[in-house]
Amino acid sequence: MTYVLLAAGFLVLAAAVAVVARRAGAPAAGWRALALAAGALLVLTAVFDAAMIAAGLFTYAGEHVSGLRLGLVPVEDFSYPLAAVVLLPALWSLLGGGRAR
Repeated sequence: MTYVLLAAGFLVLAAAVAVVARRAGAPAAGWRALALAAGALLVLTAVFDAAMIAAGLFTYAGEHVSGLRLGLVPVEDFSYPLAAVVLLPALWSLLGGGRAR
């Protein structure tokens, strides 16, 4: 399995949960808040993944990545923070987060 397929699976799962949350009547998360969170997570991913790769803490097998990189970081690594930005607010809404108990 390639990292592209694994990343796509996470993104599809996150999108599916978000669609279910919206159809269940969950309030939509603010686009500005999502964009700020995504931007922060993408920057942190770029910085810390590059540092860990440069330090030799882990490597990626060439046959499993697309070959596209941002510095040392394969572009597939950026899908996980994006999936988190979509998935976590949707799960919060589905599970009743923020409602008065």
